Amino acid sequence: MFGRKKRNREAADQIPAEATTTEAATTDAAPEQEAQDPRAYGPWDESELPGERDEYLDLGAVLLKAVSGVNVRLELDPRDRVPRAVNMDFAGGSVQVQVFTAPKSSGLWDEVRAELVAGLRRDGGEPTVSDGPLGMQVNARFAGLTPSGEDGFRLARFVGIDGPRWFLRCVYTGDAALPGPTAEVLDDAVRGLVVVRGQDPHPPRDLLPLTIPEDAEVHPAGAPTGADDDAGRTPAEPGPAVQEPRRGPEITEIG
Repeated sequence: MFGRKKRNREAADQIPAEATTTEAATTDAAPEQEAQDPRAYGPWDESELPGERDEYLDLGAVLLKAVSGVNVRLELDPRDRVPRAVNMDFAGGSVQVQVFTAPKSSGLWDEVRAELVAGLRRDGGEPTVSDGPLGMQVNARFAGLTPSGEDGFRLARFVGIDGPRWFLRCVYTGDAALPGPTAEVLDDAVRGLVVVRGQDPHPPRDLLPLTIPEDAEVHPAGAPTGADDDAGRTPAEPGPAVQEPRRGPEITEIG
């Protein structure tokens, strides 16, 4: 784990033993405030790159560090076959990741979250907002059928992370939509991502471009890829703020 902020241990050692209760409470609260930073342990901006760049898989706007057991796929736009999203699959769960440009002065997640909740309510997604492992998240539940044909629900977890001039959106489905080992592994995979925003001017909410590695394998949509095909799908459109790309005719599997 890497942190963008380090505590000053020497300064802590210099606090006198007779410090007042108020001073001690202030000191104890500092780690809690640091822990509330959604990006204290990633995902990172390119300027904060942990380690060496050659340790990462270069996908253009995203650098990805391999995680044992996690399968990586790129979704291609059906019109121009340009990659639109990164999918990471693990143990019956999936997280879809996209990166967008954001204003210099503020983030997008508060605004997008409100629009997302409104859109999910309109589409019957029964959204709720909670504080999750990566900050504020939107949990959604959609009516559906179980494999046995009985009435049931499909779950999704939407996470937004604001970085310097970029916004990372993650959609968790399958077993990753609920707390547990699958969600923990994919949360750690998201924390390990590095966003390459670049210096080109863009209006807010532009989708940052992804690239396909030269050694990637291309499979027709619907062909076996070692992952649940539904795991990479978003159950509903999140509203007009950041539209979900539809699955393209091809899926590029990496590794």
